[in-house]
Amino acid sequence: MTDESTFATFFDFLPIGAYRSTVSGQMLRANPALVRLNGYSDEAELLSAVKDIANEWYVDPGRREVFLRALERDGYVRSFVSEVCRHETRERIWISENAHLVQDAQGQTLFFEGTVEDITEPMRMQASLRQSEEQLRLITSQIPGMVYVLHLAPDGKRSYRYVSPGIRDIYGLDPEAVLQDAELVARYRHPDDVWLLEQDLKEIAATPKPLGGEFRIVLPDGQVRWLLRRSSVVSSDESGQLRVGVLLDITDRKEAEAALSGSEALWRLAMDSAGDGVWDWNIETGEEFISERIRAMFGYEEGDLSSVADDLDSRTHPDDLAQMKRDRNDHFEGRTPLYRNEHRVRCKDGSWKWVLSRGVVIARDEQQRPLRMVGTHTDITDLKKAEAQHRLLEAQLREAQKLEAIGTLAGGVAHDFNNLLAVILGNLTLAREDVGPDHPAQESLNEINRASVRARHLVQQILAFSRRQTQELKQQEMQPLVQETLTMMRALLPMGVQQQSDLSAEPLLVHADATQLQQVLMNLCTNAWQSMDGRSGKIHVGLSAVAVDAEWAYRLGGMAPGDYVCLSVTDDGPGMDETTQQRIFEPFFTTKAPGDGTGLGLAVVHGIVKAHRGAIGVHSQPGKGTRFDIYLPRLSAPVSDGPNADLTKPLAAAQANKGRHVVYIDDYEAMVFLVGRLLRKRGYEVSTFTSGEDAMAWLRDDAGKVDIVVTDQNMPGISGIEVAAQVQRLRPGLRTVLITGHVSEDLLAQAAKVGVHEVMAKQDSMAELGEAIGELLDTLVP
Repeated sequence: MTDESTFATFFDFLPIGAYRSTVSGQMLRANPALVRLNGYSDEAELLSAVKDIANEWYVDPGRREVFLRALERDGYVRSFVSEVCRHETRERIWISENAHLVQDAQGQTLFFEGTVEDITEPMRMQASLRQSEEQLRLITSQIPGMVYVLHLAPDGKRSYRYVSPGIRDIYGLDPEAVLQDAELVARYRHPDDVWLLEQDLKEIAATPKPLGGEFRIVLPDGQVRWLLRRSSVVSSDESGQLRVGVLLDITDRKEAEAALSGSEALWRLAMDSAGDGVWDWNIETGEEFISERIRAMFGYEEGDLSSVADDLDSRTHPDDLAQMKRDRNDHFEGRTPLYRNEHRVRCKDGSWKWVLSRGVVIARDEQQRPLRMVGTHTDITDLKKAEAQHRLLEAQLREAQKLEAIGTLAGGVAHDFNNLLAVILGNLTLAREDVGPDHPAQESLNEINRASVRARHLVQQILAFSRRQTQELKQQEMQPLVQETLTMMRALLPMGVQQQSDLSAEPLLVHADATQLQQVLMNLCTNAWQSMDGRSGKIHVGLSAVAVDAEWAYRLGGMAPGDYVCLSVTDDGPGMDETTQQRIFEPFFTTKAPGDGTGLGLAVVHGIVKAHRGAIGVHSQPGKGTRFDIYLPRLSAPVSDGPNADLTKPLAAAQANKGRHVVYIDDYEAMVFLVGRLLRKRGYEVSTFTSGEDAMAWLRDDAGKVDIVVTDQNMPGISGIEVAAQVQRLRPGLRTVLITGHVSEDLLAQAAKVGVHEVMAKQDSMAELGEAIGELLDTLVP
């Protein structure tokens, strides 16, 4: 066989493409593999189709020039990789070419021969690998720390297959250095943590499993760093394990934990020193640390409370538990920046203590669920008691202000109503005198008189409630006063109601108006038997001396502590609920049927007692009766009633009135007309005026004889006091009498200062007024 035939046989059976071409790019021969590579069926078809290899085959025609230069320079080309197009289908593929020159005896190039191997798939795999490596590099560059791929042989030998650039931030090493020497990083282990590495190697050599944990390294400059390791097995075979892992620098976290631990210790110490108990709740596990201060706060000892949060929660007052959980949940869900709640906790002795609980979540998971919460308990029991006392005091103040406002209104109405009644009663007196005793109208006039007197008594009760009724305060011994009132009451009690008494034999002196105190006792006894609603029962009246301390005085409305006389009235009637007790001193409030009561009885009692600088205690429960305690300041020894005690006493009987000139001043026109008519019927010469200004103008212009000036105190324009002062300037020595519905120490002092000779309370009838003026004239006129 010739050389040419041998070449042809070899050429045709090559599994890769083979060719012979001219330097200019003309294809001379192509084996079947190259024909198939280019998408043709036989060699002739390929040779006739290919004219210019450079432009028809290479994706980059310049690759042909590079190929030819290498061939001319070296005489051969090996593994020349290019991207080409299959000549027929134009599909792009990657090829690797090998070629050499064929020359004649003179060294002239005849042609060149070469092979073409399709390396598209390996090239794609390399591209994919490069892409994966690039993606891995990009991913690991974003991960804080060192990402690695490690092969661990059965004999324990380690070799790194991949190390991310993050190793520079941890160890200060290049990835290439660690790839060459796997033991390099192990040399940085902290001496105290070397045993951890040895233990881990033994464990994973026995059983491939995930690894985790924390350890320290020491850098060349002596700096210590904490690392967190996590690694997992990717594959395992006879050659060993392939593991993927990550190392994270947790030095900052460890230092923060150490600082937090130190600050928490200081915080707990500070809170304990300030009196606050400290708690630390692991919400995830339910465990809770509570300080010794908290246990002591509730009277518990070591071991009495478990380390579970539910233990202390179970001692929370049932009425406070729901709100406590709502406040916690509001903080857990971020609606409030801090947890704050006030609730009661049951102590070891069974009592309840109020605590202010404050806390904050200091750790949450990735879903923002709370993991850990710390806080304090502050004992606010005394504060709560003070708040309750403050609310009680505010309620008492509002009640006092309400009663004061009602009293002012009632007093004003009663004053005007009293003037109307005075006119009615005065004209009634004159009418009865005018018609004579035997006139048929006397019967009707008598009925009018009775009705008017009853109305007057009602007005007096209103004035007593508003504390505008004239008081005559004197030293009174309480036993005779109470005994006299009980004697009168016996005749009024209905059948079946028994009256009992227990009066102290010790003399009990008070400074009081006897008539008003009798009214207080009668009103309380009347209220007691009326509450029995026709049933039999008992009324017990007690009188004793008591020493009231500060706390007792506070509960009674804030009166001064000291010695008091206590007058108590107790019944075994139906009693009262709390709501009724809060309203019993309101004027016109009554539990009786319409028409059976005015609702003023207890309001009058309240007004009189307050005017005597006393207090009232009420003790009652439904079905268990009621007790009223009246406290009045006790006098330790008899004292003088003062120089003005007898100013309003009735004077001697009137004498003849003829020739006596009376000036009467009152802004109420009906009263002026009535008094003028009454006094004239009594024989007086009367000059009447409806204002102080008119009276003073008359005095300045008229030089006639005047025996006495009688003036009302409360008038628009100038008052009675001002009238008296001007009278003394105009007519020095002229007697002046002041009439008022409310005689007070302050008014008596003012009257004495301007020269008023008498301060007189308004009389109950016009007849009494005429008699009083007559007595004054008899006493004052020489």
